[in-house]
Amino acid sequence: MPRMKAAIFVEPGRIVLDEKPIPDIGPLDALVRITTTTICGTDVHILKGEYPVARGLTIGHEPVGVIEKLGSAVQGYHEGQRVIAGAITPSGHSAACLCGCHSQDGAGTKHGWKPLGGWRFGNTIDGCQAEFVRVPDALANLAPVPDGLTDEQVLMCPDIMSTGFSGAESGRIRIGDTVAVFAQGPIGLCATAGARLMGATTIIAVESVPARMEMARRMGADHVVDFTRADPVEEIMRLTDGRGVDVSIEALGRQETFEAALRVLRPGGTLSSLGVYSGDLRIPLDGFLAGLGDHTIRTTLCPGGKERMRRLMEAIASGRVDTQPLVTHRFKLDRIEEAYDLFGHQRDGVLKVAITP
Repeated sequence: MPRMKAAIFVEPGRIVLDEKPIPDIGPLDALVRITTTTICGTDVHILKGEYPVARGLTIGHEPVGVIEKLGSAVQGYHEGQRVIAGAITPSGHSAACLCGCHSQDGAGTKHGWKPLGGWRFGNTIDGCQAEFVRVPDALANLAPVPDGLTDEQVLMCPDIMSTGFSGAESGRIRIGDTVAVFAQGPIGLCATAGARLMGATTIIAVESVPARMEMARRMGADHVVDFTRADPVEEIMRLTDGRGVDVSIEALGRQETFEAALRVLRPGGTLSSLGVYSGDLRIPLDGFLAGLGDHTIRTTLCPGGKERMRRLMEAIASGRVDTQPLVTHRFKLDRIEEAYDLFGHQRDGVLKVAITP
């Protein structure tokens, strides 16, 4: 049986490069040969044992590649075609999908709803930090890469760009809005870029790492608040003449940033939460105005599917957004354990790494 190299979860603290069989595919699937992928912060949570997955699972959920083989029922594509697939791979026919919540595909059980139902790569099925990956429900998930776009230009589309942009979209930003984005990691940076595309005219980024502060300006921030030098709530209220922001985007997943994002809202403003929280979240009475402030709190899981990927790649092809500068380091798949060490410890100014078999 043909074999391939893959980054495999062995146990908490150990993701190793090893060999396993090249995946078989069914009639609705596609086999994609990976040309570029990356490491996500979620993968680091898996490595640390903070998010449970099965031992022996191939990790990774951000694939760029070439169709190697198509299932018998998959039409409209051809072998050798360059494609991406979203980190979320909806089937298109589940109850969640038919309700318009594609990211929650498969989340319903007789005991209620579970989050992350549509996230399968590197979670419930083998992922894409490997030489090959099986893409389920290929007709719903394979998106051809436009001619002229490189792997690194589209590498953020499957997850980071889709998630960041969804923060702006869920906030329903309007032309002329003032927006605050808390944390300028890769997702926060994409939220900043998304807010600009949605029509925000004043964007305030909150960050303390100099390289990320500079990148925030490059992605569209008008002001950058260093939270180690000034209280971000007080500074944002000063910058808005006490009005507050129309939309705040929380992109870190911590109690203190959530509270700050709530406290800077104008009456009737929207908090768009992208953070993944590891414990109970408390809503402060005063920040919530005792429930009388007409506030909206929205949460969003990374949108997936081929139409979402097409739209993101169109945004890149138009030249209106450029996420390629977020790729700061490059490794061959053979060095992925070294890449995990760098990315997991956030050394050398790393934002995102490109992994190429």
